[in-house]
Amino acid sequence: MLGVKLKELRETNGMVQRQIAALLEVDTAFISKVEKEEKQISKNHIGRLAKLFKVSESELNSFWVADKILALIEDEKKENIERILEIVFVSKKIKIK
Repeated sequence: MLGVKLKELRETNGMVQRQIAALLEVDTAFISKVEKEEKQISKNHIGRLAKLFKVSESELNSFWVADKILALIEDEKKENIERILEIVFVSKKIKIK
């Protein structure tokens, strides 16, 4: 999810992967893998990317956390995923609109 969002932001801003890689001090191949959702960036990079693309750090962080949650539950059966999320929301008293 975050990789797709970052690719969208990069392309919208007319940038190439090499520029993002230089900012984050990683190689271009890594950025390519991030955009293909094969790798995940460090949470430490969120702030720099938010400033670069002029978006809120909170927005990018939400995508980062969503990717982490998905990685944890992606092998679960659908009914288990629903139950897991229900437990989280109920135990933390989280309300969804």
